Amino acid sequence: MRLLKYALLLGGSLLATLPATSTVLTTNFNVKITITNECKILTASDLIFGSHGIIDTNVDQTSTIGVQCTAGQTYVVGLGLGNGVGTTVGSRKMTGPGAAVVNYSLYQDGGHAQVWGITSGTDTQAGTGNGSVQSLTVYGRVPIQPTPVAGDYADIVQVTLTY
Repeated sequence: MRLLKYALLLGGSLLATLPATSTVLTTNFNVKITITNECKILTASDLIFGSHGIIDTNVDQTSTIGVQCTAGQTYVVGLGLGNGVGTTVGSRKMTGPGAAVVNYSLYQDGGHAQVWGITSGTDTQAGTGNGSVQSLTVYGRVPIQPTPVAGDYADIVQVTLTY
């Protein structure tokens, strides 16, 4: 019995000193994404002309539109006429007290030569996406005009992005 005990102890210690063998398995997996053409309007800041008394000089201000498109994707940005009665691309209208109006215009350039409207290829702004946000400046002008009654005047202009 004692001999068996020593044999078991000796055998157990031999097993403990044998080199351990292990198996390592590997595999791979694919990582994929499909990029589709897309554009988004990320921002459209308000165009604030401030407070003025008599409109005896042009009042100019700017706002920005942030557009982000897939790199290489072409796009066109148009600006609606607004909600004023009788507006045109060249003369939009902010409405105030008693349906009084203040005329204004929106331009694509700081020289106020190229109006910004809704007719693609005529008065819209085209671009090509680069994958990052691109800022487009809207140049607004309230031209010299007869000053209406005091009060707050406002309009809402829709931004349209086509791609």
